Amino acid sequence: MDRKVVYYKNYYLNFILKQSDEVRIKFAWTIDLFLLQDRLPSKYLKSIKGSKGLFEIRVQVGSNIFRVFAFFDKNDLVIIINGFQKKSNKTPINEIKRAESIKEEYYRNKQRIGE
Repeated sequence: MDRKVVYYKNYYLNFILKQSDEVRIKFAWTIDLFLLQDRLPSKYLKSIKGSKGLFEIRVQVGSNIFRVFAFFDKNDLVIIINGFQKKSNKTPINEIKRAESIKEEYYRNKQRIGE
């Protein structure tokens, strides 16, 4: 399997640097699992209903739940974008809108540079 994980701009970095070592390790493990496994269980990677191709990488540390948005480019490239700590049962709509905006920005920039 030849997959790549790309972190677009500093969105993910800004999020992950604010987290504890335990949360960072859990995200690193989950992302590595994506690189090694053909398919991930929805416990770790789940499609966001009503979005335009967004997924959330899901991590739980103790009673704290964290999510990082991602999307696929060319079926095997995952772009990791903004993250947040989930505090309710539903994914906040403002976080989904932010992720969709970042995704659109990614494709505009990609088109501009001719990739």
